[in-house]
Amino acid sequence: MGNIFTGRVPEKVRKILGSKSTVCLLNGKDVFSLLRQEEMIIMACNARIKHIIPGIMKAAEELDAVVAFELTRTEGGLDGGYTGQTPEIYVRTIIDYAERCGYSKPFIIHGDHITVRDTSDEEIAAGERLIEAEIEAGFTSFSIDASFNPVSDNIRIVHRLSRLISADSYGLEVELGEVKPVGKESNLTTVAESEAFLSGLAELGVHPDLLAIDNGSKSGNYLEGEMVRIDLERTRDIYQTGREFGVTGLVQHGITGTPLRIVGKLVEYGIRKGNIGTLWQNVAHAGLPLDLMDAMRQWAREQKKDIKYASGVFKDEIDAIPEENARQIVDMAYREAKEFLTAFNSKGSAGKLANLLGGAACAS
Repeated sequence: MGNIFTGRVPEKVRKILGSKSTVCLLNGKDVFSLLRQEEMIIMACNARIKHIIPGIMKAAEELDAVVAFELTRTEGGLDGGYTGQTPEIYVRTIIDYAERCGYSKPFIIHGDHITVRDTSDEEIAAGERLIEAEIEAGFTSFSIDASFNPVSDNIRIVHRLSRLISADSYGLEVELGEVKPVGKESNLTTVAESEAFLSGLAELGVHPDLLAIDNGSKSGNYLEGEMVRIDLERTRDIYQTGREFGVTGLVQHGITGTPLRIVGKLVEYGIRKGNIGTLWQNVAHAGLPLDLMDAMRQWAREQKKDIKYASGVFKDEIDAIPEENARQIVDMAYREAKEFLTAFNSKGSAGKLANLLGGAACAS
């Protein structure tokens, strides 16, 4: 017998999983509702290299934790982005691992940073096509990122794109404030901007679950001597403003390199989803065969690009690494995931979600 879903799982997801599947892929809207009741952070993992996925699942299974797997427009996208993973490939990879690992805990698949950089019809239409493809593939939550635009344009773009998401009440994340890479100056999100943004969306009938902001964190690996500077007081003030508009909580970017002692405090200031990307890439790189890593580094030097862009170029070689290397990556990912899930106060969140939904979130 397959899963019994008590949440509002879109019919598209039911068809993808099939009646015999035991995979517990849920609607982001239902998962985020848990965050209204609990002081915890959903660990959202950008799996640029697939071998880290079973390690994360093992940790979540052991700690009874809800997690999210996500991919950005640049990481994936319609053309596979720089990781070589289209929405369909990404969903199939996650479901395949879940079935092979006997993974029974609820999770979501999130379209992270569906970025719209300007107001041109072409750029907005590209965002619409990506959302449609991710819905077709089985994604259950979406982040519309029009933060590169003025607040008024951000509102207008989110309103247009969110109409694709609202039909099935998928989870919705919006963004205000562009998070800069390490070494670049931040332009911190203000309370006033947050109020104007959320009130403008509310007037158009858009009520996001989560709000991503720039609170001083950075994306990528921290450089030597670069300090983690997160404005926690500002974060709390924006969180309180967001609650007035029905926002469940805030999203924290740039967690790679952030000490666990700081990570553990984030929940106190309104962070309810924590995005981790570069860390998992680092874990995978640490376990790849040395000759493969040498080839990837050489390519990155020759192309004058960050090594993350080698993920798609060498995808076939990465996917086919020896079992010994894959096991090493799984073990490292498992250890890292356990530490972050514990710091995020996520232990036992799967059971809490089941109670919230009036029974087992997914039951065989």
